[in-house]
Amino acid sequence: MAVSGIISALIIGLVIGALGRLVVPGKQRIPIWLTILIGIAAAMLGTVVANALGVGDTRGIDWIELLIQVGLAAVGVSIAAGAWGRKSVG
Repeated sequence: MAVSGIISALIIGLVIGALGRLVVPGKQRIPIWLTILIGIAAAMLGTVVANALGVGDTRGIDWIELLIQVGLAAVGVSIAAGAWGRKSVG
């Protein structure tokens, strides 16, 4: 993977992760690096799911794919926030 690919993955992961955090109500006390990792994973998994559903490649902006990615990021952020919160308290 080229350096530009890594930088693109980080930027996309940050954006998708941040959108996922905005969807989840309340304050999530997880570090930014975890948000980026969740965003990258959600972006990749969301693309796979969108392609499996046949909506991954449409004309213009792939809104359905983006919604799937953000939804997956929100689920990931919720799970991580719950697990991170328990880890910090204990």
